[in-house]
Amino acid sequence: MADLSLRPEASELLKAFPSQALYQPTDVTKWDQLDHAFEVAKKEFGGYDIVCPGAGVYDPPFSNFWHPAGTALSKDVHSASRFASLDINLTHPIYATQQAITHFTKKRKLGSIVHISSIAAQGPVLSVPMYCAAKAGISHFVRSLAGLEKPPASTDLASIRVTAVAPGVIKTPLWTEHPEKLAWIDGAKDEWVEPEDVALAMLSLVEKEEYVGGTVLEVGKGQTREVHVLNDSGPSGSGHTVSGLGKGIDEVWEILSQKKHD
Repeated sequence: MADLSLRPEASELLKAFPSQALYQPTDVTKWDQLDHAFEVAKKEFGGYDIVCPGAGVYDPPFSNFWHPAGTALSKDVHSASRFASLDINLTHPIYATQQAITHFTKKRKLGSIVHISSIAAQGPVLSVPMYCAAKAGISHFVRSLAGLEKPPASTDLASIRVTAVAPGVIKTPLWTEHPEKLAWIDGAKDEWVEPEDVALAMLSLVEKEEYVGGTVLEVGKGQTREVHVLNDSGPSGSGHTVSGLGKGIDEVWEILSQKKHD
């Protein structure tokens, strides 16, 4: 596990499986720290077979399209010419995939890379445009690498399966620890997708032959569905609705209205 810090659940896992689980403090926006995390995995476990670049943020105020660099809430630095949220949600998974493919290829071993996309890749939302853009990028990045699972026999290359889950509204700290986002959820109308459902879907992408490289698997409450590249019907069923999404859109209009007077 590589992240800035551990959640309590992850800490318990480390205690329960000290010889099988390892934590490496990592800022995923720093490529040298990602490199080090991969090296630690090689040193401690002799390598790896499955990679999940799962760190993500949901357009937080510190790196948000509607709060430009240099404004009060933003921590994006204008001179850096980059958005932290895109570094976390899009650039880091692409870089981690590059590193994993290099490892699997050199070792000539089967490998699996499971990404975290979202139903936001299919449904654009005015209040979180960078999140939607990043997740759409992840879905199409995964589809673009579909061919790695069946390299030409003449190349003698290892088979690498690259897939993604595209969950609905998951009950994680991305929502529960951010009151401004949690206010969009109507407990009487909206249903949560449990993290365990997403984990099981990810395991299926690794283990089941019915899923091939390039698969993007939508995960709702008690259901999954493959997302098609063309003419897809879009998210449906329980665990995909945010009834108060309009509140976030209203906030955008307020922000833009204030800019008229800045």
